[in-house]
Amino acid sequence: MHLQESGEMYLETIFVLSKAGKPVRAVDVGEHMGFSKPSVSRAIGLLKKGGYVITDGDGYLLLTDVGMETASKTYERHTLLTELFVRLGVDSETAAEDACKIEHDLSDTTFQAIKAYMENLE
Repeated sequence: MHLQESGEMYLETIFVLSKAGKPVRAVDVGEHMGFSKPSVSRAIGLLKKGGYVITDGDGYLLLTDVGMETASKTYERHTLLTELFVRLGVDSETAAEDACKIEHDLSDTTFQAIKAYMENLE
């Protein structure tokens, strides 16, 4: 199943929220993203159907292996692009917004080149 940008955003949100060490519920995702309960419910249903997310016995969202891989890839792209834009002089809020727009469409080849470039700067 090919995941659209919105699906990647949901996975990234679950990933980020789970990094805080607390279990993640659909309502937490909705609050974080500013989306309605029906929208979140539909999206989570599609992610479950695609094998990206499961729920445990208490209703908490858990990323599957493929969900975790997709979420961590999207998060890495977001953080690295944000860092690059900030280093270029863009304010952090604009940098994060622009990174969010680009992270989903950037080829792996281009991202790997940017990643190598950033590593060489350090």
